Amino acid sequence: MKILLLEPFFAGSHRAWAEGYQKHSRHEVHILNLSGRHWKWRMAGGAVAMAENFLAAAFKPDLILATDMLDLTTFLSLTRKQTADIPTAIYFHENQINYPWSPDDPDKSLQRDHHYGFINYTSALAADRVFFNSAFHRDAFLAALPDFLKMFPDQNGLTNVERIAQKSEVLPLGLDLNRFLKFQNEAAAGPPKILWNHRWEYDKDPDTFFEILFKLADESVDFQLIVLGESYAKTPPVFEEAKKKLAGRILHFGFAKRFEDYANWLWNADILPVTSRQDFFGISAVEAIFCNCFPLLPERLAFPEHIPAAFKNKHFYTDPDDLFQKLKAACQNIHELRAGPDYQNFVARYDWTIFAPLYDERFSRLF
Repeated sequence: MKILLLEPFFAGSHRAWAEGYQKHSRHEVHILNLSGRHWKWRMAGGAVAMAENFLAAAFKPDLILATDMLDLTTFLSLTRKQTADIPTAIYFHENQINYPWSPDDPDKSLQRDHHYGFINYTSALAADRVFFNSAFHRDAFLAALPDFLKMFPDQNGLTNVERIAQKSEVLPLGLDLNRFLKFQNEAAAGPPKILWNHRWEYDKDPDTFFEILFKLADESVDFQLIVLGESYAKTPPVFEEAKKKLAGRILHFGFAKRFEDYANWLWNADILPVTSRQDFFGISAVEAIFCNCFPLLPERLAFPEHIPAAFKNKHFYTDPDDLFQKLKAACQNIHELRAGPDYQNFVARYDWTIFAPLYDERFSRLF
């Protein structure tokens, strides 16, 4: 079976997912991509460039698999002579209807942000099958669609929501988790080590994360801090504040350029408090859990899908005060925590060695 995987934003987790599936699939997976920058332009105009590249390549797939960054309707219209009889599927890593917009983005105040959500909507409508990386993501998207469509004056297609729902299903992310095993080290010792391994952006809510750590420090709770994740030109100011206030507790503060360094820090960390405002799957959290970090997660978003129900009371919090109390208790009982269960087993099922065959089988049934 030949699969054409269309990825207009070939960077970060999108690239890792595409290349991971290509590497582990039994099918012939051909990736057609554009560089991972200018995400709005990729959504608005990437389909035109990708259609031109597809026609020039003369590759005849059995299945077209696009991601949410592609305007699938435009791509199919420009390639209809070659693609009219080819089944299509779209995979939603995220969507622009539910995604929280940055307060600094001018498109929000200028009411230009709806365009990107509409691309997600029409692409889902055009695809033969719609896949979401979590049940939370699927449910959130379908629940938000009616109000989104009601913003338009007439002929707003509310009946299309059910059409999309009927062809939607959950297909969790495949991840290359087993590569972390090579860097597993000795069990952590010394003070409890708290981890941040997410992007340095507003939607991960670093303000709440660091405010809780400042409060722990004020109460003289013993802990050390590992801060990883990619930063950008405009970084929330709380990171600089934390670097100064928690200077004596910091083991690492910044992006780890080498995977080896990133993996080693994850294995050294003890506790993962997550404060995200939005995570449709939560790759960084899953990676840390696989490296046996004790997770403290919001009881919302996609996180309940990663933790067995029997451990709900131990790993989920309801609000920042609850997170503070549970994080404080974890720090004060670090020896007991380190002797606890193997958290890796919570998420090991997402490795490509398990998920690639599931993807292969599911996609084979589309034609």
